[in-house]
Amino acid sequence: MRKRLVREADERGIELRQSYVRLGKRALAKQGRYGHAQQMRRSRRETRRLKTYLGRVLRDMKRKVDNPDPGLEEVFAMAERLLMQKRSDRNKLYSVHAPEVECIAKGKAHKRYEFGCKVSVVTTSKKNWLVGIDAHHGNPYDGKTLVPALEQVERLTGWETKQACCDQGYRGKQYWPDGVTVVLTGRRPRSSALRRWLWRRAAVEPVIGHLKSDSRMGSNQLHGRIGDRMNAMLAGAGFNMRKLLRAFRLRLFHVARFWLFEPSRWSLPLLLAA
Repeated sequence: MRKRLVREADERGIELRQSYVRLGKRALAKQGRYGHAQQMRRSRRETRRLKTYLGRVLRDMKRKVDNPDPGLEEVFAMAERLLMQKRSDRNKLYSVHAPEVECIAKGKAHKRYEFGCKVSVVTTSKKNWLVGIDAHHGNPYDGKTLVPALEQVERLTGWETKQACCDQGYRGKQYWPDGVTVVLTGRRPRSSALRRWLWRRAAVEPVIGHLKSDSRMGSNQLHGRIGDRMNAMLAGAGFNMRKLLRAFRLRLFHVARFWLFEPSRWSLPLLLAA
């Protein structure tokens, strides 16, 4: 944050009393080394020193700028928010270049937390076509994203959802839409048909993995909350396009095989129909 303030001051020709470039770099290196060595008292001391440098630069800029422009006002607001926030606060600032980033608790041993936003993914029950995808900010409870996700599916496809198979994150009947049967994993349904649909629900996990690795949904390069939604929707469109290309490529492979190895049994109209 201090480096961002110094850069904004250089762009506007504001002469600072002291920029703390050398001292800030040294304090940040010490803070990381003390934290790695589990010397937490020394690490907290260097953190306080970094916040002191930030406060001095912020107050110096405020004294020298009477009427800041909207961009500089936004930077001042982020700096004050960063100085005032504590460890136990909610809706903390985690990134200067992307203030909308949120901390999401994963509950996994190898990755306890992720920084970004939640994305809801809706696929069809049989062929895993992606019919709904959207980003949700504010770190909402998973159950609260069910109704917007199903409304998006109805708006895009024109089909009304009758049954939804979800994981345990969607518990809470008060969040379920009316007229839709919601089946959760971890509960053995009475009918065998529902059990088969629950087994099919696990197929959405590799879809999410391919969206992150192949469609670049794991790291968003677009700016702002609108950029998060655009990135998610473009990733879903790319996933469906790859499925279509694979289907066309398979059809052309069969046509070429019949044409090369059995030319006497197939005519051109039959090949096109195949």
